[in-house]
Amino acid sequence: MAHLRSGRARILALPAGLALTASLGLLPAAASAAPLDEAPTAGAAAVATNGPKMSYVVNVTGGHSTAKAVKKAIAAAGGSVVIAYDQIGVIVVHSQNPDFAKTIRQVRGVKSAGATRTAPLAAQTTTDIGAEQPLSAKEARAAADRADADQDPFEPLQWDLSAIKADKAHEKSLGSKKVTVAVLDTGVDDTHPDLAPNFDRAASANCVTGAPDTTDGSWRPGPTESDHGTHVAGTIAAAKNGVGITGVAPGVKVSGIKVSNPDGFFYTESVVCGFIWAAEHGVEVTNNSYYVDPWLYTCKNDLDQGALVEALQRATRYAERKGAVNVAAAGNARTDLAADEIVDKTSPNDTTPVERVVDPEVCPDVPTMLDGVVTVSATGAKGLKSSYSNYGLGVVDIAAPGGDSTAFQPPEAPATNGLILSTLPGGKYGYKAGTSMASPHVAGVAALIKSTRPYASPAAVKALLYKQADDTACTDPYDINGDGTVDAVCEGGKRDNGFYGKGMTDALDAVRR
Repeated sequence: MAHLRSGRARILALPAGLALTASLGLLPAAASAAPLDEAPTAGAAAVATNGPKMSYVVNVTGGHSTAKAVKKAIAAAGGSVVIAYDQIGVIVVHSQNPDFAKTIRQVRGVKSAGATRTAPLAAQTTTDIGAEQPLSAKEARAAADRADADQDPFEPLQWDLSAIKADKAHEKSLGSKKVTVAVLDTGVDDTHPDLAPNFDRAASANCVTGAPDTTDGSWRPGPTESDHGTHVAGTIAAAKNGVGITGVAPGVKVSGIKVSNPDGFFYTESVVCGFIWAAEHGVEVTNNSYYVDPWLYTCKNDLDQGALVEALQRATRYAERKGAVNVAAAGNARTDLAADEIVDKTSPNDTTPVERVVDPEVCPDVPTMLDGVVTVSATGAKGLKSSYSNYGLGVVDIAAPGGDSTAFQPPEAPATNGLILSTLPGGKYGYKAGTSMASPHVAGVAALIKSTRPYASPAAVKALLYKQADDTACTDPYDINGDGTVDAVCEGGKRDNGFYGKGMTDALDAVRR
């Protein structure tokens, strides 16, 4: 079994052998506000600029005039503005002043400010997250031989489509070209023959620095970067074109918004940029199969971490106000996210992790536990919660296929692999598993709902998503490997419970008027 490095585990997929993931800080404090004319000025004592170069988010209260004054205070405190998202009052800043955050928190008009990472900004190196299971030539030939005339060649291997009735839905609708799902991820290879027909270049960008880069192809993964985003995109919208696989919503558009750096870290400024870019470019659905680094659980009562939660919550709310439904993966640590306490041994994952005990209500897993975001747990080919999937009554909203070990949940023939088959860069295909793979199934269904009801608000789309889900009762007892030991306890009823939320997402109901 391959295991992900802790620094790469925020991607909520489990390459190859279902490697699993599992995250620090606290410190309540309230900064007193000083008048702006008491903020550092150019004529004041010189601020230190010889510390490590760090990245910050500064969250502003008030309108444009307040933001303008805060930007002056940022400069006086030794900071340089990378980009200001004035529509949500979030400013991305770089500074080498070790006291920058402490200083800027004292400025009137600043609600919160914090470092987005614990490691300084530096040139990044690349590492691999582990190989996926590639589709073999033998499997490909066997699948193509069994495909019906109306199926793409590898569709017989996609047990996940029938699990959510997507195959039946496609007889009624493939989705609308007027609907775009943005994949906030490691990048999307838009040259893939199954993605090129549906790719929305205008809604694509590279947000890694915190500011959007629209250079042609900037949204693609580099040659040594993760193939994760391309796999996610295929599950959502691989074209039904006689090639390869079929997506859940093969008639909608998909865009790539790259929000992870070459090492695979998803930092706050990148993710904020991703949501704002999606919002400003008419995206109807965003898919978020990651957690925001460096904290697996980001604590609102810590000065730095609280600022990150604030900035991300503002960004997701803005995207929803602009018409987007935000869908996110629940995580792969087998953790009850509704528990009173969770032990986190992995955070911060960009320097040295420190063991801590957190209350997930105070220290949410973001973005999946942010208000308004659709939280998706994963199921396997037998319809049971996947062995790795996080869960939690009142946290998980809905379930979808994410795959599981074939030994635990083998699919019915002709499918042979219990993981999810999708697109990979370079025109390839392969299997992955994780709540990363579950979330795009729900994003695809949300896109089908929006296609059928183009004037539905995000709230209405979410209401239909939950109403149409197939009731799935708790698995009790849950002994996924059959060793006689209960592996997790599901709380709740048939309609709403900790394993499956409102139930299994339903693509067929999504296209019924």
